Amino acid sequence: MIDIRILRENPELVKSNAKRRGCDLDIDALYQQDQQFLAVTREVEELRAERNRLSKECQKNPEAREQVKAMKGVLAEKETKLEELKAAVEEKLSWLPNFLSDECPAGESDADNQPVRFVGEKPAFEFKARDHQEIGDILGIIDTQRGAKVAQSGFYYWVGQGAILTQAMYFWAQKVLVQRGFTLMMSPVAAKARTLFGTGYLPFFKDQIYALQDQDLALIGTAEQTLVAYHADETLDGATLPRCYAAYTPCFRTEAGSYGKESRGIFRVHQFHKVEQIVFCKPEESPKYHEFCLENEEFLLQQLGIPYRVVNVCVGDMGAPGYKKYDIEAWYPGFGSYREVTSNTNLTEFQSRRLNIRYKDADGTRGYVHTISATGCTDRCVCAILENFQQADGSVVVPEVLRPYTGFDRIVPPAKG
Repeated sequence: MIDIRILRENPELVKSNAKRRGCDLDIDALYQQDQQFLAVTREVEELRAERNRLSKECQKNPEAREQVKAMKGVLAEKETKLEELKAAVEEKLSWLPNFLSDECPAGESDADNQPVRFVGEKPAFEFKARDHQEIGDILGIIDTQRGAKVAQSGFYYWVGQGAILTQAMYFWAQKVLVQRGFTLMMSPVAAKARTLFGTGYLPFFKDQIYALQDQDLALIGTAEQTLVAYHADETLDGATLPRCYAAYTPCFRTEAGSYGKESRGIFRVHQFHKVEQIVFCKPEESPKYHEFCLENEEFLLQQLGIPYRVVNVCVGDMGAPGYKKYDIEAWYPGFGSYREVTSNTNLTEFQSRRLNIRYKDADGTRGYVHTISATGCTDRCVCAILENFQQADGSVVVPEVLRPYTGFDRIVPPAKG
């Protein structure tokens, strides 16, 4: 949610941002409606003040009593009008995207994202590299057919040593983030509509959400939703900032609108798992903590030995709540390209305004916190491990940092017969 004072003081700035972000909301109409709301607000306040003044005279002045009675109907009508205008303005305001960083590049899709750096050496194979689905089939560690049988296409099983490898990565990643100052959380995997609205997933991504029938609940698409809403309607002590939280959860997304995108294997699915980083900080510190979370993401991939590139996400690939965003794309030799594995967004005060999360310093300074939402790692990282560490005989070497947690250093194909 943007500060409505910006709309009132500089509607052209809001209009320019909406145009740049492809938001077709009529800003002029919103501005006029808000001006009408302000005018009616003044009328209501004046009527209330006059009613209160006359009420004090009622015992001594019968005419005052009659005036108060007559005013009651007029005031009720104005108050109803005020509530209608407030709801209309807030509904339209909820569709306005966040302002963008000057460092956000122009562009229409992920193809226009701007590479920042390339890290790691791509593996060279003396055989034709397999993709993670083929590797999973050879090793018997990914089962999409039975996932579709018990649920539907887009659900899958990690099996045996594949499941151990995956859980090892998540346990290790959480341990790393705790060592870097994060408080580990175990979060709900369902959230109310207000939580989804507050974090910016409603109304913008309504078609991505699995809603629970006849309940004000939906399955989360990311732990960001529940971790950010953890402090809804709270004023945090500025001396305690930043607050850094991490959680490992399953995540659920319908993937509506992804028809035609590369979907082989388990890269684009309805349920996956993720370690999430969330930071609450003071406004002037959000660029620093945006970079801090990126450092964490890169450290995890470097320790795993996965080649990757960092990209600065362009306007057209930026979600409405975002101010500035980095994606990290791992190298997938079986796919023959870089593919997104983590993302990291500075959301400034967009979420904290919606959820009413503020801070207050000892000197009286107060305001809305800024939030950073960044992936730690996902199942896609395991897919990248399978593709980058595959061997000619179909086996996969386990990254060294995970071996203390897996208990084995290689996954080999099952014996035939």
